[in-house]
Amino acid sequence: MRLELPLVIVVAVNMATASISIAEDWPQWRGKNRDAVLRETGLMETLPKGVLPRKWSVSIGAGYSGPTVANGRVYVTDRGPEDAQKEIERVLCFSADDGELIWEHTYDAVYTISYRAGPRAAVTIHDGKALSVGAMGHFKCFDAASGDLLWQRSLSEEYQLRMPNWGITAAPLVYQDSVIQIIAGSGNACVVAFDLETGKERWRAIDERAGYSAPILVRQGNQDVVVVWTGESVSGLDPTSGDILWVVPMPPRNMPIGVSTPVVEGNHLFVSSFYDGSLLIRLDPDRPAAKKLWHRMGIDEKNTDALHCMISTPIIKGDHIYGVDSYGELRCLDLATGDRVWENQTAVPRARWATIHIIRHGDREIMINDRGDLIYATLSPDGYTEHSRAGLIAPTRQQLNRRGGVAWAHPAIANAHIYARSDDELICASLMPEN
Repeated sequence: MRLELPLVIVVAVNMATASISIAEDWPQWRGKNRDAVLRETGLMETLPKGVLPRKWSVSIGAGYSGPTVANGRVYVTDRGPEDAQKEIERVLCFSADDGELIWEHTYDAVYTISYRAGPRAAVTIHDGKALSVGAMGHFKCFDAASGDLLWQRSLSEEYQLRMPNWGITAAPLVYQDSVIQIIAGSGNACVVAFDLETGKERWRAIDERAGYSAPILVRQGNQDVVVVWTGESVSGLDPTSGDILWVVPMPPRNMPIGVSTPVVEGNHLFVSSFYDGSLLIRLDPDRPAAKKLWHRMGIDEKNTDALHCMISTPIIKGDHIYGVDSYGELRCLDLATGDRVWENQTAVPRARWATIHIIRHGDREIMINDRGDLIYATLSPDGYTEHSRAGLIAPTRQQLNRRGGVAWAHPAIANAHIYARSDDELICASLMPEN
């Protein structure tokens, strides 16, 4: 069901060993297809002990948004330098090779939201354009190379946002000549599509409160479908018109808090929420339709059933689901029932909202926990097998002033390098094998 976009690959032949490696960019949230699947080959097999050596690092301000990488450039947003005299957000573009600043765009952004440590959404790069959305709804389109502003929309002013507690978080999704954004607008404007060239509204859809999850694309029969997880349902929309094709209700018992991205494998779509537990949906492969298979929810976020994810997005691998529960418990679930197969508490220390970002890489997983550790591991029904671990980036306190801070932003892996950010730096480290 996952929509496979064309891969732009670079084939590098090592004449000494005749080995072939495949590299690719990471141009949007969770990679080329929004599925956190790394298709690169030729990376180092074992991480070095200690801290992974850095190729470069640069100072940036606070923010939750993960970096994106395209055409030799790295994009990230932040809250501005600590000594800024007023509340601002910035969109920053750096050279992927050496970290040199290529361009920046700064604008006023007065926050009225909780957790004020910067913008949330990753920058989307598509066809020479860079699309960013700030925590308060400043939506902008730039020339990705030069930083020239092509168009902008003030979502909070134009759409009377029913602002989520933590602001606007979903990364823009490009479909053909439109960009689809979850904006939390009043009335029938939870989700809005804009013309990619002009920024003019194309369509609006869904009269519901917004959540924090990013939209994805799937294919059902001969129809492309945009899947959006709002604060009240999981819905499939026609990306050209905004028509609602199917709806699976998921009303919150406390507050809209779905953060993780919907994940798809075959005909299964899975979402998991901190308060509202796990929902498995079957997607009809022949037409745009869907039905709930199971929904499991514990007594509360501490006494959980199946899986209650917060920031981490789970994965479906074979007949099992793997994800991180509300206090950092790495869990394996039976896909058919949601029954727990095992639980592990060594990948990240136990803590409320403890996080692991999981990237699938062949039969293994690349994992980054909120202590800033980079981990090579294998997730299987038999358990969690850790192969190697190295320090990647130090936690910082602006996002969470507890337990020494956190490293919550999702990293990017592109062209055999990993890019990660904290509240004070953006770093690049090589994952190439040592000669």
